[in-house]
Amino acid sequence: MEYELWYWDGIPGRGEFVRLALEGAGIPYVERARGPDVDDNALVDDMARDRPHPPFAPPYLVAGQLTIAQTANILLFLGEKHGLAPTDTAGKLWVNQLQLTIADMVAEVHDVHHPIDSSMYYEDQQPEAKRKAYSFRRNRIPKYLGYFERVLEAQGDWLAGGTDWTYADLSLFILVDGLKFAFPKRLAHVGKNYPRVMALHRKVAELDALQDYFKSDRRLPYGDGIFRHYPELDEA
Repeated sequence: MEYELWYWDGIPGRGEFVRLALEGAGIPYVERARGPDVDDNALVDDMARDRPHPPFAPPYLVAGQLTIAQTANILLFLGEKHGLAPTDTAGKLWVNQLQLTIADMVAEVHDVHHPIDSSMYYEDQQPEAKRKAYSFRRNRIPKYLGYFERVLEAQGDWLAGGTDWTYADLSLFILVDGLKFAFPKRLAHVGKNYPRVMALHRKVAELDALQDYFKSDRRLPYGDGIFRHYPELDEA
């Protein structure tokens, strides 16, 4: 089966967590909103289709008769169907738990540059964003990365233990990679406190299965969406 992935064209966003799992596992898929024969309204039009289980927002994955939305939910499905997570119940729930924790931090990253209203421009809430960024840099980055550092200390090279990655490892890579883009000064300063997290980031970056994707135009650059670099929001 070739899956259909729907996400906003032009930004990596939350769709990137699904893309990386599909690419890393070599699972055939087509990114429908980026096709040459679709217009800017294609995703909105598709979301308006009559479905038994309609998505609230992208990303969502169409798998035959199934339409699966919410990033962690999509990855839970792919993890079970394609062996991207442990097969036992405790292991599946553990990797999903890690993914949901990553999703919590992703939401906080977004709220740094949109602390008041996601529909307002960043420039219209800049003073509040500076206050939010200070707390995020000083408190939230250490809290989250410290947690994942402790997990890796207990589990070994990968978040679920064992000798191979799960979809949660790929998602942690995206989280760290996005933070390095959005807050380069802060990550350069505190990264040494989380050597296992940074080592996992490097290992995923070097996975043979992802090299073609990393070099292709299928991988969209950061700069819009969740991970944005505003120099005034970043300091060591």
